[in-house]
Amino acid sequence: MGRNPKARSFLLLSLCILSSLIHIHGRKQRDFLDSLYKAKYRESGIDMSLFQVSDNHENLHSRVYHQEGLKEKDRIKKLPGQPSVEFDHYGGYVTIDKSAGRAFYYYFVEAGRNKESKPLLLWLNGGPGCSSLYGAMQELGPFRIHSDGKTLYRNKFAWNKAANVLFLESPVGVGFSYSNTTSDYETNGDSKTAADNYVFLLNWLERFPEYKDREFYISGESYAGHFVPQLAHNILSNNKKANQTLVNLKGIIIGNAAINDETDHKGIYEYFATHALISQETWYAIQKYCNFSLEADDKGSQCNSARSDADREVSYINIYDIYAPLCFSNLTAHPKKTNIMDFDPCGEKYLLAYLNRESVQEALHANVTKLDYGWQGCSSVIKGWKLGPSTMLPLLQEFMSNGLRVWVFSGDTDGRVPVTSTQRSLSKMSLPTKSPWRSWFLGGEWGYGWKSAGDFDPEVSQQDEPPYKESMASLVPGG
Repeated sequence: MGRNPKARSFLLLSLCILSSLIHIHGRKQRDFLDSLYKAKYRESGIDMSLFQVSDNHENLHSRVYHQEGLKEKDRIKKLPGQPSVEFDHYGGYVTIDKSAGRAFYYYFVEAGRNKESKPLLLWLNGGPGCSSLYGAMQELGPFRIHSDGKTLYRNKFAWNKAANVLFLESPVGVGFSYSNTTSDYETNGDSKTAADNYVFLLNWLERFPEYKDREFYISGESYAGHFVPQLAHNILSNNKKANQTLVNLKGIIIGNAAINDETDHKGIYEYFATHALISQETWYAIQKYCNFSLEADDKGSQCNSARSDADREVSYINIYDIYAPLCFSNLTAHPKKTNIMDFDPCGEKYLLAYLNRESVQEALHANVTKLDYGWQGCSSVIKGWKLGPSTMLPLLQEFMSNGLRVWVFSGDTDGRVPVTSTQRSLSKMSLPTKSPWRSWFLGGEWGYGWKSAGDFDPEVSQQDEPPYKESMASLVPGG
């Protein structure tokens, strides 16, 4: 991503740290994902017509509205409790559908140095129904929130050191995004979200025209394994229909991502078993009685019983970070000392307090309509979800054939969409290996994964032996 080796090295390091901390979504998202997996919707074969853009090209582009002067109104002067920064950041609403009164909230952080030469990257959290402001404030954004819920400190692993990063709250009902049409909260789903996200992007690029021709990447985690590929597919389809590059899409990045129901779900229980989170008896029963194939609608009572046992056995841990401590404390009067290596499990409480402060919302240009509910990490106002295709693998193949870069990464402490699910899902694609698996070291500590050629930077990482400069084993060609 980009041409600067230091920037690429920094992004790789940040991804490694991010992937080890994907604990974000809470029990609510887990239940939502489980309900999707257990739904009586499965296709025996994958028909590419399932991925057709839901709205026609002309209708989508008729929803591109006048944006002059709105960029400057969205500029954030300073957030409450914010340290001094060297970059510009913006926040505000983009109208998606005037007639429905539907608008999405965004937060945009420009790169601190050489922003003109760095790519534009969109980040989407999963859920479905979880806010990307969580990603902004708890994962890859420029700030983290102190334990007082009032002040901020710098995140030294922020991605805006490598890119101009755009965070989007979608669909309707997520975070500060809203609609004046009640039915919009009841008709959410994969297809509508992909269409609305595309309309958001077209309008946002009109508001920030200097990014229209910029190299563009889409990234996200968990259920964004659906959101990211479907938005990318819409972009490719509309570029083709218009016979011009409307959005200069270069690639996608997805982490611990739901991309193939069968292997994703089977990999969860395999992960539980191999990490000693469930009993051997439960694991044997799941293997004996459960068939996770797309054709198997009825799992049977014995399978359901075994899966219930597994859910009970892991119910006492944070499934999104299995080794993380649980949060038993509240906000503090004075900020606690921070250390990225000393994980604080209560960050979600700090975030909830901070984003629900009136002064913070005013500075962010958020909640301008005074919603009758507070900001939440994962939405409680979305009513149901219209399922999309059960697999995204055909889209990944489509992207490769169109020369896009595809990066799939997975953290080893996330049990919701674990590394075993990612491995099983990618193995379904039967891709050739460009470089073999290699271990690597950071600051003398052992890691695992792949290192991209030319990304070595002694100021960012310390590597003990020359072989660790081997090229990264691309999970998909061109990755």
